[in-house]
Amino acid sequence: MKKTKFTIEYPLKSASLNVLWSSISTPLGLAEWFANGVKVNDNEFSFTWEDNKQTAILIQSKPTVFVRFQWEEDVDSEYYFELKIAALELTGDLALVITDFAVSSEKDDLILLWNKQIEVLRRKTGI
Repeated sequence: MKKTKFTIEYPLKSASLNVLWSSISTPLGLAEWFANGVKVNDNEFSFTWEDNKQTAILIQSKPTVFVRFQWEEDVDSEYYFELKIAALELTGDLALVITDFAVSSEKDDLILLWNKQIEVLRRKTGI
């Protein structure tokens, strides 16, 4: 099925760049909010949620700016998910910009899932 790209921006007032970067780029940081467990072998990240396990390849990264992953089943496709730190122009606050792909019937559910995960990130980091 064809997936379409979407982007969601989450303003994070009083966020520290170092804390946010650690939260999106390290196994320990990702295990705090994104998954129950994260193991890394080179550029291969294994994420676990209760009884589910998925592997993503880190395909691109720019320190303190973004990480881009591609799920194992999406290898050899244009699909990926990206976590990007951006400064909001008016306030100077940081935002986390999520770029992901979904089939149209699953897009709303995936957005709800991202919303829930970002709430966990805010709670765990105090943002």
